[in-house]
Amino acid sequence: MIPDIGFGQKTRVALDIGSGVADFGALLMQHNVTTLSIAPKDEYANQIQFALECGVPAMVATFATRRLLYPSQAFDFIHCSERGVNWAQNDGIMLLEANRMLRAGGYFIWAAEAVYKRIENLATCICWELVKKEGYLAEWRKPLNNSCYLNRAGEVQPPLCDSDDDPGKVWYVNLRTCITRLPENGYGANVTTWPSRLHYPPDRLQSIEMDAYISRKEIFKAESKYWNEIITGYVGAFQLDMEAALHDLGINGWVMNVVPVSGPNTLPVIFDRGLIGVRHGWCEPFDTYPRTYDLLHANGLFCVEKKRQRCDFSTIMLEMDRILRPDGRVYIRDTISVIGEVNEIASALGWVPALCETGEGPHSSWRILICDKRM
Repeated sequence: MIPDIGFGQKTRVALDIGSGVADFGALLMQHNVTTLSIAPKDEYANQIQFALECGVPAMVATFATRRLLYPSQAFDFIHCSERGVNWAQNDGIMLLEANRMLRAGGYFIWAAEAVYKRIENLATCICWELVKKEGYLAEWRKPLNNSCYLNRAGEVQPPLCDSDDDPGKVWYVNLRTCITRLPENGYGANVTTWPSRLHYPPDRLQSIEMDAYISRKEIFKAESKYWNEIITGYVGAFQLDMEAALHDLGINGWVMNVVPVSGPNTLPVIFDRGLIGVRHGWCEPFDTYPRTYDLLHANGLFCVEKKRQRCDFSTIMLEMDRILRPDGRVYIRDTISVIGEVNEIASALGWVPALCETGEGPHSSWRILICDKRM
């Protein structure tokens, strides 16, 4: 229906909202598309739990009063079945949230028994182009820039969001009945095709607030090389099955990149690279079911949280234990100053820990704690 959609090349990252047991996302995996399936907890026969058991990326997430924990222009493609969300309620506030997360030029697909006129009107008001409507399917495309928004008649609702609204801020930010502005510099829209976008420094790298005195592109390349070496070492030494570096090593799997709220918001760059992730504060529960992940990897998390003093290590590690599957493994890479305390808690949890040196050798101030969660 949309030949230009280019699954696996132009369209790499998708969001599936409330559709059964994530069959849609599972099928798109065959087209080299990473689809994040979301649904409220305990609806539709625990869709998210089923999806995770099948190895499909999924999270518990609800369109309610706050922004979802994904950045602006995160998804190349958003799909929703009729039962997922009532897009027309509250002046279309939830459709506006979908618009915030949809990449400029991206597609929104709605599968419903009847394409309701009110939804069509809402889509027109936010400048989505109706690409095709056939049977119970309707496909819209988001504009590439703000020109359509600015050329609307003065009284057309909803309005544009204020220029000082940051669409990338998601942690405890309320939904808004306004249209998220697209960056005038085109950031977010100008991503390359997959798989080259995995290694090409995206434009939004320049917008991250961080202490950097040299080119961010150089930092990006250096970090990529650094982590490729680390993952190669993990795989060789510990038989680790972990994604950016894993892709290059030909290892099949997906990684949920969790960007802590205590650090720079690199989440837009993760999605621009064709990967998935979420913003999270580890002093709170993670939005998933128990026994979700085969492997957890924490790099410098505990030394940062110790400085924040928001919660103790045991709180974080109990949540890690909850979401880790039996026979799963945890890699904790952190400073010597905290790794001893982490080691004690790991043993108390019943994990089997082993302390190792990093690739920098015995004089490094960092260590790796490898923990197995036994059956």
